[in-house]
Amino acid sequence: RAAEKAAPQARELFIEAIQALTLDDVMAIYKGPDDAATRYFESHMSQPLAERMRPIVEDSLAQVGAVQSYDNLVGQAKALPFVPDLKADLTTWVVDRGLKGIFHYLALEEAAIRKNPAKRTTELLQKVFGSGG
Repeated sequence: RAAEKAAPQARELFIEAIQALTLDDVMAIYKGPDDAATRYFESHMSQPLAERMRPIVEDSLAQVGAVQSYDNLVGQAKALPFVPDLKADLTTWVVDRGLKGIFHYLALEEAAIRKNPAKRTTELLQKVFGSGG
């Protein structure tokens, strides 16, 4: 849920990434694989989006006591023999999984838009990919 609360932070970054598009980027996306636009956004947005999501996720996890519970678990696990060292930063883990989820679902939607004319619900999408009719 913490990552869901932070997802709206992406809107401004999408706009910035779109404004940074070059003609070469546009052609690579148009001619590229079903997830070409998603991979462009991922490469331009992941780091700044993670930075914006982190405080929101951190606050959400703290409010529900997840960080304290996780820290207790890690502390107990360290005392056990043969238990590998656990990744101790829960916030980073949640942010990383949130980003993977955002770009995963974006790629699925992009592929659907490219393949199915009925998904091209805006004039811009119809101009870029054709109306299919």
